[in-house]
Amino acid sequence: MPHIQLDAPGPYPVAAKRDLARRIGRLFAEIMQTTPDLVDVTFRELGEGGLWRCGDGEPAPAAVLSCEIRRGRPPEQRARLADALVDACVEALGLDPLRLTVEFTQHAGDEVFRKVVVDGVLRGGLGRDWTEAETTTPLIESLTTAKRAGG
Repeated sequence: MPHIQLDAPGPYPVAAKRDLARRIGRLFAEIMQTTPDLVDVTFRELGEGGLWRCGDGEPAPAAVLSCEIRRGRPPEQRARLADALVDACVEALGLDPLRLTVEFTQHAGDEVFRKVVVDGVLRGGLGRDWTEAETTTPLIESLTTAKRAGG
């Protein structure tokens, strides 16, 4: 975690998606005070007519960014991330910022399982909630240290 999923009316070139994924990872790490190696990005290219924004008139083509994140960050921080992600998607894919919604789902850290290599051995474990300590010690490093200590 985090898992950032973009539902959009694609298709988009692989290079554009790779570049945007890199940018999303860096933005997430910078704004959410963590490291980009935790970020997974999914592009769901629904095609023309695959996602609609409803309103008073006719539905209009739209896009949605779903952000599955660990809990612990204030709303203002999440709002800064949402704004930066919208800007990145608009610039990279030409999406309409008025029809791009960002949704956050927050999870306890222990709802995420990941494997890491500890002293040459593949070990798995549950994550942790985000804390400010992650700004100086990456989560993977602290989990590796805990596994090394028998945790």
